[in-house]
Amino acid sequence: MPFHLYFDESDLLRCRFAVSPLWETQEAVRTLSRPGRHGYHLPWLRRIEEGAAGLDLTPLWLLMPERGHNPDFICPPPLGPLATFSEEVAAVRATDPATAREDMALSLADTPHGLHSPAGRRMLADPARAVQELADLLERAWQVMVEPHWPRLRALLEADIAYHSRRLAEAGFERLLGEISPQLRWADSTLTVVGTKGNHSRVLGGQGLVLMPSVFVWPDVVGGYEPPWRPAVIYPARGIGGLWTESADRTPETLARLLGRARADVLCAIGEPAGTSALAHRLALAPSSVSAHLSVLRAAGLLTSRRYGHQVLYERTPLGIALAAQES
Repeated sequence: MPFHLYFDESDLLRCRFAVSPLWETQEAVRTLSRPGRHGYHLPWLRRIEEGAAGLDLTPLWLLMPERGHNPDFICPPPLGPLATFSEEVAAVRATDPATAREDMALSLADTPHGLHSPAGRRMLADPARAVQELADLLERAWQVMVEPHWPRLRALLEADIAYHSRRLAEAGFERLLGEISPQLRWADSTLTVVGTKGNHSRVLGGQGLVLMPSVFVWPDVVGGYEPPWRPAVIYPARGIGGLWTESADRTPETLARLLGRARADVLCAIGEPAGTSALAHRLALAPSSVSAHLSVLRAAGLLTSRRYGHQVLYERTPLGIALAAQES
C-alpha cells in the first residue's frame, strides 16, 4: 500500500542526505530474523554468527513486526549528515518514557502475542527502564554485528550519497527519485512510496525530507516517521551486490567452472545496477556477447532487470549475490 508525503516549495529546499549507523544496526538486527534477506549478506552472516549467538535480541524483535508499526524512537533520523553511533544512541536514551511507551505499544499490538509476552509486559510496565535497556542492546548489537564492518559499510553509503547528490544537481529531484528506487513516484508535489506496509499520508509542512541510503534495508524502501521525528525515506544503497566480496576484480574459480569464465565474469561485474554497454566496456567484451550472457543469467534466476529511460539495468538476485560471494 502507498505512503504519501506532501511537499511545498520550502520542503524541497530542506531535503538532505544522511548516513545513520544506528539505522544500520537496527536493520542488521532485523535481518537476522528475516531469512528472505539472508541471501544478500551471507558472508556477513558467517562472520558475525558466533558473536550474534551471544545476544538476546528478543526485545528488539518484538518491536519489529513484519507488518505494522515499527517504533521510531529506537532509530530516529540523524540530526546531521554524518552522525556517530554514540550521538544517535544518546538520542535514544533521552527519549521521553511516555512517548516511548506509546511507540512500543503500537508495535507490540502488531506483533503476534507481543502485548501479552513477558518481555512486552515488562517494557510497557516500566518504559523508562525499557528505553535504557533497548539502548544498551542496540549498543551491544552495534559492537558485535556492525562496528567491525562499519568502514566498509560507510564507504558504500557515502559513495551512494556522492553519486545521488551529483544526479540531483544534473537531473533534478523528480528524476533522482526514480533512479533511487522504482518504488518512489513523484507527481503534483507529492512523493509516493509504493509497496510499503500500511497506507499513510503526511504533510511535511516545511520540515523537508531526510534521504538515507541503507545496506541492510535492501531491497525494500521504508518511508515514514511520525511526529515528533522528522520525515525520512530509507532506500537501498547502490553497490550492495559487491559489498561482501573480497575483490571486485576476482571471479571465484568455482563459479567460473560452474558457469563458464565469461558468464561468471559478467555476474561478478554487477556490483551495482548496470546496463549492457557499461558491462561490455568494463569487461572488454562485445555488447552482443554480454547481452547473451545477461539473458541466460536472468533466465537462471541470478539477475533481475528493470527499464530506466532507454536503458535496461541488471541487478543480482539473492542467489546471484550468494554465488558471486563464494570463495575460490
